[in-house]
Amino acid sequence: MKTSKLPKVAVLGTGGTIAGSGASSTQYAGYRAAVTGVDELLMAIPPLKDVADLESEQVAQVASQNLGGATLLHLARRVNFWLNQTDCTGLVVTVGTNTLEETAYFLNLVVKSRKTVVVTGAMRPSTSLSADGPMNLYRAVVAAVSIQTVGLGVLVVMNDQIIAARDVHKMDTMTVDSFRAPVFGILGWVFDNQVRLYKRSARTHTCDTEFDVIDLNSLPRVDIVVGHQDDSGVAVSALVEAGAKGLVVAGAGSASLSEAMAEAVLSATRKGVVVVRAPRTATGIVMRNMEFDDALHGTVAGDTLSPAKARVLLALALAHGKQADEIQAAFDMY
Repeated sequence: MKTSKLPKVAVLGTGGTIAGSGASSTQYAGYRAAVTGVDELLMAIPPLKDVADLESEQVAQVASQNLGGATLLHLARRVNFWLNQTDCTGLVVTVGTNTLEETAYFLNLVVKSRKTVVVTGAMRPSTSLSADGPMNLYRAVVAAVSIQTVGLGVLVVMNDQIIAARDVHKMDTMTVDSFRAPVFGILGWVFDNQVRLYKRSARTHTCDTEFDVIDLNSLPRVDIVVGHQDDSGVAVSALVEAGAKGLVVAGAGSASLSEAMAEAVLSATRKGVVVVRAPRTATGIVMRNMEFDDALHGTVAGDTLSPAKARVLLALALAHGKQADEIQAAFDMY
C-alpha cells in the first residue's frame, strides 16, 4: 500500500528556555538557557514523525534578551530562504520567551511569504517536570502544516493557543500560560492534531508590508524610555547624545508625558530623532494628539503596540528611510 507523503516543515532554532537545561527537575534556579540544539529538541518528540517531514537549522543559540538586530536580520533571511523552497509547506521558529513577542512581530513585518510561520518557545527548561516545550513545539508543527493557517501572518503557538504576532504579550514571568492576547484575544486553538480558528488579524503583515530586509545588514539604534513621576528627561537627552536615531517613550496612562519629558522630547525631534509614544500599561490605545500635542512636539502615536513592539516597527521604518509623518502612517497600518 502506498503511503502519502508528509508535508515538509523547516524548524529554525535560536536557543532560549526551550533549549535550556537545569541542575534539578523541580527548580528554576540555576538553569541555563540555550544549551540544547534544535535537532535534539526534535528527536525528543517522536510523534512529530507522523506530522511532518522535518528539516532543521540552528540559526542562533542564545537567551532571547541577547538577540540583536544583526541576528534578527539573519533569522529573517533564513526564514525567507526556507519558505522560498517549493517543497516547504511551513516553518517553525523556536525562541526564548523573554523577547518572543518582539521576534514574532519583527518576522510578521519582514517575512515575504503567505506560507505559515509559527513562533514557539517554553516557560520551563526541558529538564523540568512537566516541561512545556515539547508540547508547544509539537503543536507549532501541527499549526504549520494546517491549510487553515495559510496567509494569517506570523503566529505564536503557546499553551495550545494560536495568537497573532502583533497581538501577543508575555503577561507573567513564570507561568506556562504567560502568553496571551489581552486586547484582541486569541485566534484559535491547536487541539490534538487539529487547528480550530475563529478569527484573523486585520492589520497588514508579511507579503503586504514594505519592509524588505534582504539588503539590510543592521538596524538603527532605537531605545525605550519609561515615564514616571518626577522624571526629568535626562534619559532622553543622554540617549540622543549617545546616537539613538529613534526613541519610544512609554508614558503613563495614555502615554502622557510630563513637562520635563516633553521638553526633552521636543529637543530630540528638532534634532531629527523620531519619538514614538506608547503606553506603559499592558493594554490600551494611544491616539494621535490624545492628552499630548503630537503635532507640536513632532511625535508619533503608537496605537496599540507595546513599547517593545513599537521599538521594532520604528527601527524598521527608520531603516527604510521613513520620516515622522510616514512613520505615523506605518503605525496606523501595521
